[in-house]
Amino acid sequence: MNRMNSTKTVLSYLVARCSSLPPLRGDNSCFRRNDGTPAKAAGATPEARACSLTYISRVAILLLQAALLSGCGTFYRTPAPAADYYYLNPHKSLTTVGRVAIVELDNDSSYPKISADVTEKLYQSLQKKQIFGLTVVRQNDPLWRSLQLDLDSKYALKQLAAIRETLKCDAILLGTITEFKPYPHMTIGLRLKLIDLRDGQLLWALEQIWDSADKTTEYRIKNYFRSQKRAGYAPLHEQLVAVSSLEFIKFVSYEVAETL
Repeated sequence: MNRMNSTKTVLSYLVARCSSLPPLRGDNSCFRRNDGTPAKAAGATPEARACSLTYISRVAILLLQAALLSGCGTFYRTPAPAADYYYLNPHKSLTTVGRVAIVELDNDSSYPKISADVTEKLYQSLQKKQIFGLTVVRQNDPLWRSLQLDLDSKYALKQLAAIRETLKCDAILLGTITEFKPYPHMTIGLRLKLIDLRDGQLLWALEQIWDSADKTTEYRIKNYFRSQKRAGYAPLHEQLVAVSSLEFIKFVSYEVAETL
C-alpha cells in the first residue's frame, strides 16, 4: 500500500511538471527566430529542431526522476557494515592467511544446542567471502581436545605454534555466544576474535548484540533480504527472521562476514 501511494504521488508530480512545459503545436508558435517571428516549417529550421530536442530532453529527465523516486524494486540501498563494535587490524592483510580454523563457539546462554547452528552459519557466510580457506573444528574433536586449551584464555606463542601444527592452519577464529533469547523477541550476542597463529597478532575482533525488536536491526533485515534474496522476495520473509531462530542466525552471520 505504501508503494502504491508513493507511485501515485510520483505520477501526480510528473503530470504537474509536464503541464508546466510549453506545448508543441503544429504551427510551431513556440519556435521563434531572432527577430521574434514564428518559424515557418514544422521542425524544419535549426531553431525548431533545437527547441524540440530541448523539450524532449526535459520530458526524459522527468521520466527518469519518476522512475528513481518510485523505487520500482530495481534500486536497493546497500547498508554499510552493520556491526558497530569490531576491529580490523590495519597493518595486516587477511588475504595472506591461507587457512582459518573456526573452533565451535563457546556458549554462555541457556541454549547449549545453538552453538552448532551459529558456528555452521558463520562458516557458510565467511566461506562466501572467499578471503581464506576455512575448517570447522568441533570442541569434542580429539585434535582440539588434545591441545587442552581454554577458549577464553590468552595463548603463548608456544601454544599458538602447537595449534597451527595440530590443526594445519594459519589463523584461528575463537568466540562465545554471549546471549541468546528466542522470545519475547529474537536476541543474539557474539564475541569473536581472529588470531594470526604465525605471530600471535589479533587480525579481527567483534562484539555485538542483535535484537530483532530494535528498529535499526529491523531496517537492516529488510535490506538484507532485498540485497541477498531478491528472487521470490516477500515481506513475509522479513517477519520470518524475527521469529525463526535459524533465519535470524543467518542474518547475524551475514552481518558478521560483512565486517571482514
